[in-house]
Order: sequence, then structure tokens, then C-alpha cells
Amino acid sequence: MPEEDRDTRIRRLAMRSMRRGIKEMDIILSRYAAARLDALGEAQLDLYDRLLCENDQDLYQWVTGQVAPPDPFGDLVAEIALLSDASRSAVK
Repeated sequence: MPEEDRDTRIRRLAMRSMRRGIKEMDIILSRYAAARLDALGEAQLDLYDRLLCENDQDLYQWVTGQVAPPDPFGDLVAEIALLSDASRSAVK
């Protein structure tokens, strides 16, 4: 399989962010993807790609603070949670 260029990768990750399985995670990750994917470096994109392989139930618990995320996802999950909170506050 040929290597994926950056634009294709970002589009793929954005699509995977909005097609989860749990509507809440669709919304949370889609907002994060729209706001941040273009600015992420390759290592950060790699980590986000790995995060998207995790189970939605686990992701939801991590983002909502019910359960601490495992290494190496802590900082990424914190950023996603922060953006999610900011987005909800802006809508009110």
C-alpha cells in the first residue's frame, strides 16, 4: 500500500473522528479534529491515530474524567476534554 500523504491522512483521521459508534464521541472527536488536526505534527498525528483505535466506551470515560487515560494518551485526552468543555461553554 502506498504511503499516505498528509492531506489524505488528515481527511482520514477527521472521518474516523466523526464515524465512531457513540454519538457523544462523534461530536467530541469531530470538534477536536476540526480545530486541531491541521496543526498537529507527525508524531502527534500518530498518537491521535492510535487513540482512534481505542474503544469508544473507554474514550468517553477518559474524556469525561471518569477514568484516567493510560500512557501515552494523558496529554492528548486532556486537550480533547478541554476543547470539548470550551465548545460546550461557547454554545450556552
